[in-house]
Amino acid sequence: MNADASAADTGAEARPEGTGTGRLVLLTTSHRVAPGLLSFPAWQILRAADRVLCADPDHPQLPYLREAGIEVETGAVPAARDLVDYCVPGDRTAVVLTSADGESALTDGLARLAGSGRETMPDLELMPGSYDLPGARLLDLVQVMDQIRAACPWSGIRTHRDLAKYGLEEAYELVEAIEEGDREALREELGDVLLQVVFHARIAQDDPDEPFSLDDVAGGIVEKLIHRHPHVFGEADAATPEDVRAHWLRMKAEEKQRDSVTDGIPLAQPGLALAAKLSFRVRTAGLDVAPPAGEGIGYELLALAIRAETEGVDPETALRAAARAYRDAVLAAEGGARA
Repeated sequence: MNADASAADTGAEARPEGTGTGRLVLLTTSHRVAPGLLSFPAWQILRAADRVLCADPDHPQLPYLREAGIEVETGAVPAARDLVDYCVPGDRTAVVLTSADGESALTDGLARLAGSGRETMPDLELMPGSYDLPGARLLDLVQVMDQIRAACPWSGIRTHRDLAKYGLEEAYELVEAIEEGDREALREELGDVLLQVVFHARIAQDDPDEPFSLDDVAGGIVEKLIHRHPHVFGEADAATPEDVRAHWLRMKAEEKQRDSVTDGIPLAQPGLALAAKLSFRVRTAGLDVAPPAGEGIGYELLALAIRAETEGVDPETALRAAARAYRDAVLAAEGGARA
């Protein structure tokens, strides 16, 4: 029999069974929220508690609690048996501000005492003192990237040009995960693409002449999204996807002030995608431009790409699907030959 079980048995003989009295609260906080920004219920319980404890003397919340006049006992948090004995007899409230490991020893001890069925327990509560907002884990990513950039010999000297090829590779792998319908791969590849964005932004932050940060990148795209969605953030109406697309194209045209419909089309993208983009720009501008008459496979492929885009088919996607079917046929032929 272990020490905790022995203590539970001893306590069971000394105290009667019954409903719990007193209150024991494990208060959790998030390092992704600025210290001091606790919920109203958290501040209420902290002010009303008879005793507030924290194992970590460097916990970021401590200065703010002390400034608010809340006395906090730091150092080793008492064992579960001791806290139960403190709370129950005098109907007292104790709050434990949890550390990074979540006070697992304390929670395990409380679970054993409560699970014995022979203990008068205080009301036990796990109270979130602060919550992560959606996207809060991005703060972790920024922090990790900062550390890598500062301490890794390879990452610390990378340039935008060094990483360009990885951006293409990760984008292709993301597309493959989407087309394969692999959800686990999709999650992973989205992370890899996100890493490229964060890495490039961190490199840009070190530029001596024109630095910018991930916040600048995010701020720019937020402004763009709001501006291009007047039907969401403004007073414009858009009842159909076609209306939304019309808004989007009009806003882009106003922003870019292009001299030609071909302006801004990256010529380094894959050939079929390039042909489809040119075709889309020409078509949406209402121009009637026939593909150049030439001989050779290139001109034939261009005509097919324009035809696909006009019919609402992405030629890159269509060709990859056909290529995968061809790969499967090759694998089947190889299997038959080995048999």
